[in-house]
Amino acid sequence: MIAPFISRILPRLRARLGGLAGALCAAGSLGAAEIGEARQLFVRGEYEKVIATATAEMRTHAAEVEWPLLLGLAQGELGRYAEARTTLAATLERFPFSPQARLAAVHALRAVGALKEAKQELGPLDPQRGGGRMYGTAAEIVARGRAALLFGTDPKIILEQLYDPARKAQPDLRDSWLASGDLALEKGDSALAARTFAAAVKKFPEDADAWFGLARAYAPNDGDAVKAALEKVFAFNERHVGGWLLVAENQIDAENYPEAEKALATALKTNPNRPEAHALRAVLANLRADPKGEAAALAAARNFWPTNPAVPQLVGRKLSQKYRFEEGAALQREALKYDAQYLPAKAQLAQDLLRLGRNDEGWKLADEVQQADPYDVVAFNLTTLRDALAKFRTLTSEHFAVRMEPREADIYGADVLALLERAHATLTKKYGLTLDERTVVEIFPDQKDFAIRTFGLPGGVGYLGVCFGRVITANSPAALGGATANWEAVLWHEFAHVVTLTMTKNKMPRWLSEGISVYEERQARGRDGNSSGNWGERMKPRYRAMILGEDLVPISKLSAAFMQPKTPAHLGFAYYESSLVVEWLIQRWGFEKMKRVLADLARGVEMNAALAAHFAPIGKLDAEFAAHAQQLAKATGPKLDWTAPPGAVLANETKAQEWAAANPNNFTALLETAKAKLAAKQWQDAKAPLLKLTALWPEQHDSESAYALLAKVHRELGETDAELAMLNKVVTLCDDAPEACARLIELAAARKDWRAVLANAERFAAINPLTPAPHRFAAEAHETLGETTAAIASYRTLLRLDPPNPAEFHYRLARLLHTTGDAAAKREVLLALEETPRFRAALDLLLAIDEGKPRKPARP
Repeated sequence: MIAPFISRILPRLRARLGGLAGALCAAGSLGAAEIGEARQLFVRGEYEKVIATATAEMRTHAAEVEWPLLLGLAQGELGRYAEARTTLAATLERFPFSPQARLAAVHALRAVGALKEAKQELGPLDPQRGGGRMYGTAAEIVARGRAALLFGTDPKIILEQLYDPARKAQPDLRDSWLASGDLALEKGDSALAARTFAAAVKKFPEDADAWFGLARAYAPNDGDAVKAALEKVFAFNERHVGGWLLVAENQIDAENYPEAEKALATALKTNPNRPEAHALRAVLANLRADPKGEAAALAAARNFWPTNPAVPQLVGRKLSQKYRFEEGAALQREALKYDAQYLPAKAQLAQDLLRLGRNDEGWKLADEVQQADPYDVVAFNLTTLRDALAKFRTLTSEHFAVRMEPREADIYGADVLALLERAHATLTKKYGLTLDERTVVEIFPDQKDFAIRTFGLPGGVGYLGVCFGRVITANSPAALGGATANWEAVLWHEFAHVVTLTMTKNKMPRWLSEGISVYEERQARGRDGNSSGNWGERMKPRYRAMILGEDLVPISKLSAAFMQPKTPAHLGFAYYESSLVVEWLIQRWGFEKMKRVLADLARGVEMNAALAAHFAPIGKLDAEFAAHAQQLAKATGPKLDWTAPPGAVLANETKAQEWAAANPNNFTALLETAKAKLAAKQWQDAKAPLLKLTALWPEQHDSESAYALLAKVHRELGETDAELAMLNKVVTLCDDAPEACARLIELAAARKDWRAVLANAERFAAINPLTPAPHRFAAEAHETLGETTAAIASYRTLLRLDPPNPAEFHYRLARLLHTTGDAAAKREVLLALEETPRFRAALDLLLAIDEGKPRKPARP
């Protein structure tokens, strides 16, 4: 192993590096200055000047490895791979002990597919064969570290015992910073990469490569930061091929394919042979159902190295990001045929298979990646997650296999299956679809586990569920960290994705997929079938302002709104706007035409062409939908004045009151006036502005709407009937108002309106079934109504939630079980007595059970 050896030579290495660093700083020769200038030309992308300068300098500085090395690297950046191979082979012959020259020669050989030669030339850099040559200058140590990665050396050892000492010895060596950041990126540790590259750009503020590393590190999580970093990349090197490839990837993700083409054209102008650029062109051709174009692009990508595994791996990864997991998996298998140990392909294939529900092979591959590379963050996360999933319970019905944590499965697993079967019956019939396999649904009580299962990494906060095709992942209410969401609506939404993704063979843009799912939420109208409905995104004051402001996105660019939203509100608006588009298209042209669009997409027809064939050209749709959305926004509370008051007015109580008096129908003024009255406990005075708000805008779907505030006012004033009416408005119009549901349950129980108790307990359970109180009231309601079986089930659920005073509920459950002759009654009464030994009623019941006496339960 390399670790013990490096530990032995590390003190000598540090001493030598320190001495060399001092010597390098002291050196001021003309040759060193010229080399430094040439390096800067290279970093700025002036590759032709580097080639000319290096060619000239090699004649007079034949003993310096830097000049031919720079020449070969510049040739490679321009795609002159054959020339680079020749240059670097000659360099290696002259400088056989230079690890930088050897590593560059190896990469040049690999670029033209000369794998046997590359392996042979790489051999002397094998850490097991390195002997005393494992030390040298800082630049040599970094090159040896990069080579050690190719031999599978533990990345932690390379970071701690090679890169870090090299950087400490020579802080101005940029490659030590870049190598450390690249290693973290390669292993999926974007947080470490971001820290490393952030330090690098402070050290080298005009280094395009350092900024590019930072952009890549931010790519998984922060679109704005990526954009800012890329601006820096192009400010210092407008020809940075890697930067343009990242732009192209981002534009492909956003479904902005013309801009992706432009970015790739820019990259290819500098390097016409870059395999990744041609691979991304193949992705675009595939997405446009252009098989000839795809074949031509793949041929260009493989021109120099026909079995390059990175080409199918990249194409497959991008297709998988478009949810085309079957195609993506096939391409990863192709990559592994070229190189069975190519870990990026094996890791991506593992994720693809898990998303296709082929868990056995997926977990096996994730294990192999983790064993081969313990530092790979995604593989480590997945193998750790597998241990958690092994503890889940699987519930099955005719069309579903649901995996849940056992306790949650006991509490609401049956409700999950019932809801999903209802969604299946409704949506498969509506869309004329037959699903041949069970849909797999995994519900996670830990948000981190959900994120790892879904994205491979922690994060993804704000996502409630994700559908990959026949596999759905979702957060349980326990995972939401105090936030609320209607889990029934979430699962209905995700199953709608199952339907549309299956119908289109996963070939649909993000906006259409999400738009149909939100639209189908609204059509479902929630569990109670209320005529106004209460699922799905609806018009809000914020959305109204966004539509009438500058945030309405044309249909042609709507998918991009999901990729890099400015705020969480903008992401919510993207869902809402997409659903409005779907609703408008169906209302205007009919549902059957929407189904024809889905059928066209399945055949590979491009989205805009499908829209033009069945609705109208995209330009016309953009303009007409914008007018439609604005009309909807203006029709929202049309008698309200929606003008936003100046900030200075709201900050001053006196001015706010004066402004409100001068603008009696202003939404903000009415709402703020009401809130001020509530804060001052002036309940009667708060009524007028709130009643006016509800009269001028009846369709308020927020859990904190004027109806909710009026309910609070009526409660404080003891006006129970009025409070009840307002609360019913809230739960009718909003699908995630647990406080309103809980209060309705209390009021109904006080009035002994047991059917109302049960209805609102069901509403509450659709938001959070993991709270004891609704189950307690439901159990009492069922018991009072003589619904013994349902009461027993409710008490059992309640006891799984560790309620206060469990003895009482064990006793009530025992009493019900005894009336049915169930022997489990004795166990429950003993549990009651274990909690409260002097529980007289429980003692009496125990005696009755032991004596075999029938006993009718008393009413609760």
